[in-house]
Amino acid sequence: MKQVKDYMASPVYVMERIEPIQRARNLMFKYDLGRIPVMDKGKLVGIVTKYDISNRLSQAAPEWRRRPIDLIPIHLVMTENPVTIYPEATLAQAAELMDENEVSGIPVEKDGQMVGMVSSRDLLKFFSEQQDFKAKVGDLMSEGIISVHRHNTVTHVIDEMNLQGVGRAVVYEDNRTPVGIITRSGLTFSKMMGPSDELEAKEIKMTRKESPAGRKQYRYIKMVPLVAEDIMTSPISTVGIDTRAVEAAKGMVERHIAGMPVTRDGDMVGYFSTSEVTKEIARWR
Repeated sequence: MKQVKDYMASPVYVMERIEPIQRARNLMFKYDLGRIPVMDKGKLVGIVTKYDISNRLSQAAPEWRRRPIDLIPIHLVMTENPVTIYPEATLAQAAELMDENEVSGIPVEKDGQMVGMVSSRDLLKFFSEQQDFKAKVGDLMSEGIISVHRHNTVTHVIDEMNLQGVGRAVVYEDNRTPVGIITRSGLTFSKMMGPSDELEAKEIKMTRKESPAGRKQYRYIKMVPLVAEDIMTSPISTVGIDTRAVEAAKGMVERHIAGMPVTRDGDMVGYFSTSEVTKEIARWR
């Protein structure tokens, strides 16, 4: 079994606990990061993910939210005392830790110093190389998937995900045709949150005609909340239920995606993602 040090990312971008949330947002957006370790005088004290920030800033405003985002320290939204792993641990041990703690990335430490980060995407790459593994997507897929309407607000989508304990939602049109998908990693706060930490809104230009034959003129501009279709990924990439899981994983690695809906005879019947791959690798201990 390969070791964590063979697949981990190193070096890793880090932050000090007193640095502002805005810096985390900028780093994540600029370098396409899903998580950032938080340090205090050289010691790992926490970790923050982009979903942590978007999820917590979309909740009812706590007292500290009265400050501008560039003044809010990251330690107010980070997860404290994150689980860690050592470089010589096996990838199966890393997968087990991720699965048990419901996280998608773990800091790697050696002799009290952080030396890297291993994530579920690293596990996906490892899994995609296991040509002797014959299981099909249908053997590993999760059936935990919810549906939302394309005009449901982003807040509603987040609430539904949290309520059902799932990490993705299929977006449907009025006729129940799937038109997109939203995942936790896709809830990118840099697009969702405004400069004052509120959920971003969009402008809708309302129009009227001066006469039955007249041309349309702008009447007024209305601000409305972002909805599912504003942040969904479309078109949807899917995978057949009888596809070999390793081949599906290869496709995900090549396309830099973390999951795909599973179809059978044109109907969505489940979801195959890094989460399912992590659970499988955890069984290989």
